[in-house]
Amino acid sequence: MIDYYYKMLREYTDTARKINAIRWQLLRDHINPKTVLDYGCGIGWFKVFAPESVEVDTYDVMGVPQTGITKDSYDVVCLWDVLEHFESVCELEELLEMTSTIALTIPVVDKTTDLNSWKHFKPREHKFYFTRETLILLFKNYNFELVYEGTPECPPREDILTAIFRRK
Repeated sequence: MIDYYYKMLREYTDTARKINAIRWQLLRDHINPKTVLDYGCGIGWFKVFAPESVEVDTYDVMGVPQTGITKDSYDVVCLWDVLEHFESVCELEELLEMTSTIALTIPVVDKTTDLNSWKHFKPREHKFYFTRETLILLFKNYNFELVYEGTPECPPREDILTAIFRRK
């Protein structure tokens, strides 16, 4: 059943294919993982386009087909557009215990951003808002350092930072 679901997803999207090609290239260039946890996987695009050589577990709070968390540790935990939705840092702390590498995308503000008119301002959905500096500080508090940052998904995505953090 789950294989059929992922096969159907692959058939019907070009935008997701392009964004996930960028994400997989990023991981190949900086990590070359064998095991990945896509935490907050949504409907599962990242797994759909995974290379056959990589084992991808998926987890989301939504009732979508997913593998769940099947391992104690992963080469990388991916938080694609997820961290801003966490209810507390406790959720992040649990994930940091499973890996030495975090890859993420997240909307970022700068000091001049007017949150009320910002397209990513979603007070019922987004629990946290980060500047580049506060994001780095958050991970630094857990002994992780920034090893990559960029905006490879922009355009078409605006104000989205892509980053990789690795345990020191």
